[in-house]
Amino acid sequence: MRRFLPKSLAGQIALLVAVALFVAQAINFGLLLRARQGARFAQIIVPATTRLIDASERLNNPNALADKRPKHVLDGRMRVEVTPANPIPAELDRRSDIEEDLRQGLTDAGVKVGDIVAVTRPIVDHRPLLKRMSPGRAERLRRAGAELMIAAQIPGKGWLSLSSGWPRSERGLIWQLVAQTLILYIVVLIPVLFAGRRIARPLHSLAVSARGFRPGDGAAPVEEQGPSDIRAVITAYNALRLRVTAMLDEKDRMLGAIGHDLRTPLAALRVRIELVEDDDDRNRMADTIDEMNRTLDDILSLARLGRPSEPPTDVDLSALIDAVVEDFRDLGNDVTFEEAPRLKMHLRPSLMRRAVRNLLENAVKYGGGAEVALRSTPGQVAIEVADRGPGIPPEKIAAVFDPFTRLETSRNRETGGIGLGLALARAIVNDAGGTITLANRDSGGLLATITLPRT
Repeated sequence: MRRFLPKSLAGQIALLVAVALFVAQAINFGLLLRARQGARFAQIIVPATTRLIDASERLNNPNALADKRPKHVLDGRMRVEVTPANPIPAELDRRSDIEEDLRQGLTDAGVKVGDIVAVTRPIVDHRPLLKRMSPGRAERLRRAGAELMIAAQIPGKGWLSLSSGWPRSERGLIWQLVAQTLILYIVVLIPVLFAGRRIARPLHSLAVSARGFRPGDGAAPVEEQGPSDIRAVITAYNALRLRVTAMLDEKDRMLGAIGHDLRTPLAALRVRIELVEDDDDRNRMADTIDEMNRTLDDILSLARLGRPSEPPTDVDLSALIDAVVEDFRDLGNDVTFEEAPRLKMHLRPSLMRRAVRNLLENAVKYGGGAEVALRSTPGQVAIEVADRGPGIPPEKIAAVFDPFTRLETSRNRETGGIGLGLALARAIVNDAGGTITLANRDSGGLLATITLPRT
C-alpha cells in the first residue's frame, strides 16, 4: 500500500487535502440526504397519511359521501379509492420505512388499520392513472420520476389506496455532490499543489546540495528561495558549509605542520644512525624509522581523506589492479590476478590503488598469498581479494574496520602495522561511493570485496 502513496511533500499535502475534501463532501452528502428525506416525508407521506385518515372517516360515515362521487372513490383530489382486496401487485418490492411511517401516523390519529403496503415504481406513460389526471398534475408526476403507491387495510371495510409522485432526488443529489467536489478540487488543490511545490523545490535543492557537499569543492551556496522558514533553513545551511570548510582548512594546515615537524626529526635520526657501527642495531633503527614514516603517512592520509587533492579521472580499473598485483609479484609474493577486460571507471586512481594495496598486504601477511578477480555487472563493479589464511571470527568482522584495531595484539611489526589499513581502505572506497565487505570463505580463508557503482 505504501508504495502507491506519493513520496514528495507536494504530493502528500495534495493527497491529505483531497482525502479531507472527500470526507467533508461525504458528510455533506449524508446531511443533505437526511434533509431531503425529511422534506419528502413532510411533502408526501404526511399529506398521504392525512388523506387516508380523512378517507377512513368518510368510509366509516357513508352519509358524508357526495352522491355524485363513485362508490369506490372517497377523495377525488388524491384519488383515494376503496377496494375489497389489495390493489398493489405482489411482485413489487415493498418499502418498509414508508409503511412504518404511515402506520405510526394512522395509529396516532386513532385509525384502526390492518396491513399497510407501500411501493415505489417508475412512471409508465401508458398507465390509466395518468390519463385520468389533469395534464398539469400528470406532468408533475412524470417529472418526479417515480410513483408512490399506498394501500391500507381497514378491518371490515376493505382497502384504501392512493398514488402520488415520488421524487428520485438521490440521483440528482449525487451528481450535484460530484460537481461540487470537482469544483472544490480544482479551486483548492491547484493552489495547494502550487504552495507545496514552492516549499518542496528549495528543500529539494537543499537536499541535493547536502548530499553532494564536499568541503573545498568551490560549489555555489544554495539559492535562498521559498517561504521565510525555508529561507532561514537554507541560510543556516550555507553558513554551516562555510564553517565546516573553514574548520577543515584549519585541520589541513595543522596536519601539514604536524607532518613537517615529525618528518624533520625522523630524517635527522635517519642521518645520525649512519654513525652507528653495529650493523644489526643500525638496521633495526632504520626499520623503526621507516615504520614510523609509514604510520605517519597512514594517519595523515586517513585524516585528509575527506579533502583529497587528487581529482577523479577516467582510468582502466583492470590495468590499475594488474599494476598493483605486479608490484607484489616483483617482491616475490604469491599473488594472482584473473585476467579481466578493460573497464573504464571515473575515480581517484592513487587512492583506489592504495585501497587495493592495503587489502593485498593483509592477504599476503595473514594468508600467505592472494587471488584477485574483477567482476563486472551492468550496475556495479566488484574487486575480490581472496586469501588462504585463518579467516576472521564472525563477531569481529565489523570491528576490524575501526582505526587502530588489530586481531593480533602483540604489536609486532612482523605480524602487522597499527591497524589503519582496513580503516583507510574503507574510507577510500566510501569516498568513491562504494562499499567494502569481509566474509569467511567456505573453503577457508577470507574474501574481501570492494563494490563500486558504475556510472
